[in-house]
Amino acid sequence: MNLSTKQKQHLKALAHPLKPVVMIGGNGLTEGVLAEIELALEHHELIKVKIAAEDRETKLLIVEAIVRETNASNVQVIGNMLVLYRPAKERKITLPR
Repeated sequence: MNLSTKQKQHLKALAHPLKPVVMIGGNGLTEGVLAEIELALEHHELIKVKIAAEDRETKLLIVEAIVRETNASNVQVIGNMLVLYRPAKERKITLPR
């Protein structure tokens, strides 16, 4: 799903006060972590994931893997925080055009 700049700005504003729902630690991206991200996306649509990776390349690989496996949209990556959006069957967030 491709988001327009206006839609990304809207989602960033909604994500600002959120706390991270899932935290990826020293074990990296496991099946259990992916399952938790799937559940969180299904329930909330918009989530933050904290990635505790030391180097930038590892973090980017983890971000790409999460986006690919969950079919979610990467709204924003700031520092160690990833903001993901995936519309649920019953949408809670309405996006601007």
